Amino acid sequence: MAVEFTDANFKETVLDNEGLSVIDFWAEWCGPCRMISPIVQELAEHYDGKVQIGKLNVDDNPEVSMQYGIRSIPTILFIKNGEVVHKHVGATTKQVLEAKIEENL
Repeated sequence: MAVEFTDANFKETVLDNEGLSVIDFWAEWCGPCRMISPIVQELAEHYDGKVQIGKLNVDDNPEVSMQYGIRSIPTILFIKNGEVVHKHVGATTKQVLEAKIEENL
């Protein structure tokens, strides 16, 4: 199950996490976001226990979105040990995301 990241839990769940976190910045009204949502869910299930994968709604959580300069959605951040190691902007395939996850494990 994909984690729901928020302004309130981001520091604790992502920045203080020793390991890889993959955050999908999205919004309800965003068509491409809805297209990749099932992919994010599949990856969350596949990497359960190895990688923390989830979503952050930019409309409901403006602080984290502004902190990372999210201007277009979907944007997917790969954060390892509190540092951004990769940023992907726009819709993409499961294979592309999987390759980035494997590269950063």
